[in-house]
Amino acid sequence: MAATIITTEDLREFKEELLEDIKAIINHQSGFAPKKWLKSPEVRDLLSISAGTLQNLRINGTLAYTKVGGVIYYDYEEILKVMEENRIHNKF
Repeated sequence: MAATIITTEDLREFKEELLEDIKAIINHQSGFAPKKWLKSPEVRDLLSISAGTLQNLRINGTLAYTKVGGVIYYDYEEILKVMEENRIHNKF
């Protein structure tokens, strides 16, 4: 039976391949496609905010919304845009 010698380079290459495979699996599983329109409870969960805070964001015009019937909907892309516009960059 012949012995196989594994080098440090072999291990490094294996590690890189394994990490790429794991990343691909994670991206595939967590690669959820968000819905275009979210209801208020979904937005509150997404942003970890209270119903009152969400209402304030609507009232002061920070977050645009659409009301159909009695249900308020928020555009997912609009939420991302508001988050980007309100990003704070500290100069530390």
